[in-house]
Amino acid sequence: MRTINLENGMPSSLEAMTTLNNRIYAERATGARCVKIIHGYGSTGHGGTIRKACRQKLLEYRRRRVIRDLCAGEKLGPFCEEGRRFAEVCPEIRSDIDWGRENPGITIVLFK
Repeated sequence: MRTINLENGMPSSLEAMTTLNNRIYAERATGARCVKIIHGYGSTGHGGTIRKACRQKLLEYRRRRVIRDLCAGEKLGPFCEEGRRFAEVCPEIRSDIDWGRENPGITIVLFK
């Protein structure tokens, strides 16, 4: 599964959203079925600004039909309906290191 790492280089939230925008459109253009976004959870343990901004932007992309759907890392695994549904569409998710780990620092995106 392809990965977009928004934490790399410790960018500001604005820089991370620019990277997200560019990479989402680039990954979609390649015909990828899914992509994992690493946005982190924030060093305080209460949720970081990049995570919040990323998920808001992804919800906007879903509304605009840029992406098909998104799955929070907390729901990515065999014990959550949403995680199982994503794995049916994109089976390589099951072999990802974060499958079943309930990782709030990632989000999975499905393309059309």
